[in-house]
Amino acid sequence: METKTILITGAGSGFGKGAAIGMAQNGHNIIATVHVSSQVTPLREEVAALGLSDKIRVERLDLTDHYDIKQALKWDFDILWNNAGMGEAGPVWEIPVDIVRKNYEVNVFLPLVLTQGVVQRWVREGRKGKVVFTSSMGGLFTPANWGTYVSTKHALEAFAEAMQQELAAYGIKIQTINPGAYYTGYNETMADNPFRWLDDDVNFTKRADLRKGFDDFFATPEGKMDPKEMIDRMIEIVPSDEGKFRNVVPKVIEDMLKDHQLKAWENTI
Repeated sequence: METKTILITGAGSGFGKGAAIGMAQNGHNIIATVHVSSQVTPLREEVAALGLSDKIRVERLDLTDHYDIKQALKWDFDILWNNAGMGEAGPVWEIPVDIVRKNYEVNVFLPLVLTQGVVQRWVREGRKGKVVFTSSMGGLFTPANWGTYVSTKHALEAFAEAMQQELAAYGIKIQTINPGAYYTGYNETMADNPFRWLDDDVNFTKRADLRKGFDDFFATPEGKMDPKEMIDRMIEIVPSDEGKFRNVVPKVIEDMLKDHQLKAWENTI
């Protein structure tokens, strides 16, 4: 595989960090961006300790800071991997709408701003490239109490599918990665978020009931999978010139989603 330069958002932890290191070890050049300045030095030190300082460049890229985005658009890279994100959980019929808006801003609108800037530059320069979006298994189905977060991933799926068609003539490829519920701390943090607004004196959904539902899910094998499997696949998928448009991992989740989508046609009220 040809050596690529890959810009990763949300590389301070979890999938982004693990895959950044793995792809650098495979010879690729990585611009690993993190959300806050306090993450920069620790990651640079970790990269140096691994002997990868010549392959991984660590920068801050806070998508809410338009100056950060302006700076990032000047960097030279072959692949943009929109991996940064956050999640809001809880019952859709009770969640405060300002929280929903914030989740869309971080997961949908800001990555779109960055992506538009990147692909428009590539088109102007006559340059080919690839954009990868970290979606989710939740981009393809909607379980109760996860509706806000997964709806942002549904939106990313739609944008990605549209852009794949729109940009094909320019030689720009679009791809999604759809992880299952791997144990990186991301889903667990999301599951804690409703408890800052959910109020037993106000809301119909009770805190103890919601907590039990989340705890029961995380206690299952499907709710706490080893992230190494996903990171290993990301290391293969992101730099590749070929592959599927949509990449669901693991296979058992892909099969479950296909079955769910077929059954959706027979769903009744």
